[in-house]
Amino acid sequence: MGFTASSTGFSRLKITEEVSNEKLSQIPELLIQHSFKDIDEIAVERSFGWVNFDDMLDTSWQESPPEKAHYFCFSLRIDTRRIPAGVMKKHLMLALKEEEQRNKEQGRKFISRERKKELKEQVHLRLMSRFLPIPAEFNIIWNTEKNMIYLASTQEKIIDLFMEYFTKSFNLHLELLTPYSLAAHLLGDTALNSLDYLSASSFA
Repeated sequence: MGFTASSTGFSRLKITEEVSNEKLSQIPELLIQHSFKDIDEIAVERSFGWVNFDDMLDTSWQESPPEKAHYFCFSLRIDTRRIPAGVMKKHLMLALKEEEQRNKEQGRKFISRERKKELKEQVHLRLMSRFLPIPAEFNIIWNTEKNMIYLASTQEKIIDLFMEYFTKSFNLHLELLTPYSLAAHLLGDTALNSLDYLSASSFA
């Protein structure tokens, strides 16, 4: 789900350093430089990168620009190939049986651990080329006036990947605003002592 849905979960992040106008002017080009690369035709397990907020197939922002007033709007697209465990198990068993037959013909009694590992890697690579990757898209809204980022996900792995790739793409660092850090940001340093003594309550 993204920000255009009727409801969505999101995470709030803040850029930790000041962002100059010169840096902001470079963002559209940096988005293209670090855009998503398709892996439909190559046996790669995962690919991720930036895409157009309005069209996840647009990686050069031909449909619409990322600038929306004082916001940048774009998305993180992640394509992942998943081989079902049952399929992997079946084809590995077939490969091992074929290897056992070859060993018998050559007078060998067993398959070495290294050879089993090699066969598993070969089967995995072969199956990878037969399964299309599954795409996922996570919207991003960047308020350039407040240095605030809104990411349409609350998954820890997605947040970590986004923060790492954001820094790699733009050489800017992010802080995830947890309820504690958000309260500290809104209330100031004087409220930190009070926040430290807060405890959770259950509501019946």
